[in-house]
Amino acid sequence: MTDFQYIARDNTGQKISGMIQAAGRREATAALVARSLFPVEIGESVKSIEPKKVRRVPGQLLSTTFAQMADLLHSGVPLLRSLEVIQKQTTHAGLNHILEEIHHQVEEGATLADAMNRFPRIFNDMSISMIRAGGEGGFLEEALSRVAQFTEAQEDMKKRTLGAVAYPAFLCVVGVTVVTVLIVFFVPQFGDLFARLRERNELPAATDWLLWLSDMLRTHGWWMLPALIAGGWFSRHWLLTQKGGMWLDRLKLKLPLVGPILQSLAVARFCRILGTMLRNGVPILRSLEISRNATGNRVLGEAIAEATENISAGQSLAEPLRASGRFPPTVVEMIAVAEQANNLENVLLDVADSLEKTTWRKLDLAVRLIEPILLLILAAAVLLVVVALLLPMFKMSQAI
Repeated sequence: MTDFQYIARDNTGQKISGMIQAAGRREATAALVARSLFPVEIGESVKSIEPKKVRRVPGQLLSTTFAQMADLLHSGVPLLRSLEVIQKQTTHAGLNHILEEIHHQVEEGATLADAMNRFPRIFNDMSISMIRAGGEGGFLEEALSRVAQFTEAQEDMKKRTLGAVAYPAFLCVVGVTVVTVLIVFFVPQFGDLFARLRERNELPAATDWLLWLSDMLRTHGWWMLPALIAGGWFSRHWLLTQKGGMWLDRLKLKLPLVGPILQSLAVARFCRILGTMLRNGVPILRSLEISRNATGNRVLGEAIAEATENISAGQSLAEPLRASGRFPPTVVEMIAVAEQANNLENVLLDVADSLEKTTWRKLDLAVRLIEPILLLILAAAVLLVVVALLLPMFKMSQAI
């Protein structure tokens, strides 16, 4: 049984709201009619939005599912039959359950978008809004096809980004591990050998500092690791707050070399989502709200929110974006021209394509620069340890 919140009118026309339990919308409607109530609106309660927690479904699998559904609908297969066919074909347990629930809800009279909205962890606002617009405008198969294309493009971007940073991250981990092992386990072997030089104040400063660091890590390392873990945990929770997230997003945009790349990717994501949703008939205010949340940067989101307020007041989109200083001037100019030509959705998609191509070239160049830089840093750290250990030996050999 599912809890349904309803708004209805009685025989006198008075509005009544409440909650009723039923197996589906049809049974809920029948139960209200039996009470001499005329249903105005029936929706599932918040407590029953997602009947079962489902783990994340891979984006590539979602893209394939949307594409298959679009193909079936385009071939004339009814929606319920399409959902049934796709459910039987999928081998992913979580997606199988989701499709079963969606099929049940659509069978009970819900729209495809409303049924998908029961699983907010799986289907994002952009997908649901585009499918809702497609269902209301009579182009559902086209909307599903474009959602599939967009989901696949997003997954491709994620994979390319992870692939670009994987090797530098590996170098960082290896570098930190090698240097830590040298300092903690290798350097202490020379402590007794350099004890006499330290007593006579003849130990080089670099060697003295290295021995001190080694002693500190060996003596206090047992509590430093839990302290770092606790600090990371608290930092993560603070960064999840509005204030912490805003600080982190500002820092991302100010980072040398990386900041412009992150900004371009966020702007490209905003342009692509906004253009895609406008092309699919979603109202511009709703499109701006969704695209603002999808940029992944709160600073840019604030600029877009101000632009949304301007549009609500009857003004243009380009001016507040230009005033924020967060969007490239060329992008703002193209948006201004597109607004005048009433061709905003097509221009936004072209801007997104151009920005992504340029940004990926910059990212490839940045990764090529980062790799030798990290190798140089790793080599310098190891060299520093070796030189700090060799300097006292040179002094001892000279004394002999």
